[in-house]
Amino acid sequence: MLETGDLLKRVRKIEIKSRGLSKNVFAGEYHSVFKGRGMTFSEVREYQYGDPIRDIDWNVTARFNKPYVKVFEEERELTVMLLIDMSGSQALGTRMRTKREYVAEIAAVLMFSAIQNNDKIGVILFADKVEKFIPPQKGRKHILRIIREILEFTPTSQGTNVPHAIKFFTNAIKRRCTAFVLSDFVDDNPLYDALSIANRKHDVIAIRIFDLIEREIPNIGFVRMKDVETEEEMWVNTAQKSVRNYYKEHMLNQTQKFENICVRTGVDMVSVQSNQDYVVPLMQLFKKR
Repeated sequence: MLETGDLLKRVRKIEIKSRGLSKNVFAGEYHSVFKGRGMTFSEVREYQYGDPIRDIDWNVTARFNKPYVKVFEEERELTVMLLIDMSGSQALGTRMRTKREYVAEIAAVLMFSAIQNNDKIGVILFADKVEKFIPPQKGRKHILRIIREILEFTPTSQGTNVPHAIKFFTNAIKRRCTAFVLSDFVDDNPLYDALSIANRKHDVIAIRIFDLIEREIPNIGFVRMKDVETEEEMWVNTAQKSVRNYYKEHMLNQTQKFENICVRTGVDMVSVQSNQDYVVPLMQLFKKR
């Protein structure tokens, strides 16, 4: 648990960085990619050559005895949901920053970009169950509260169940929205059905956060390892190349499996490494859409 002073300093630091990025880097891309749910009626004006006949407002036309057409505007306001993995593996990290702190920064950039677009933001924090649901709202205070929750929240369990969180989201949010799922997606629970159903109802984007240390084990001899999610401990001889290769292959297979599920469900996905800059991968994600 962070001391109040340290927590406020971290929140403020994240706010300053993410607001600058959202304003100067991401705002235009976000605005062009996430365009709202459709078109809404704005006003009527006199008919001009080339206007579609279907847009003629016949009641107003009859009243003024000359043709008027309805003018529509894009409905800009969106609801943006963040589904954030708070399981034990998020405490992992290198270079003085955990995956959870990295996730807090990415979430903050997305949220500040959203409020510049006049969108509402809601959050689901989950581990192997949904731990906290913060309904969609607008405003800076709402965002700062969410950042504090991400940094400080302690889940009641350390496991991971991404499909459970996605099912909760699908049932809880009735109107179509944009949802970002931020997780390492190291999860043996079957994901395809939940993700497929959610993406048919909403616009789902997966942001996979991983640390370099998760890709391969370094050669450092016998090491006592503990699974932070199951709390199982064992001695591992990292000096054995076969052990290191097995781990590397296992992680690679998990990554490929997840990427294949995203392709099959039509979910856009980007991977970001927690000891590297996330700006370029996110920009590439936006441009791809």
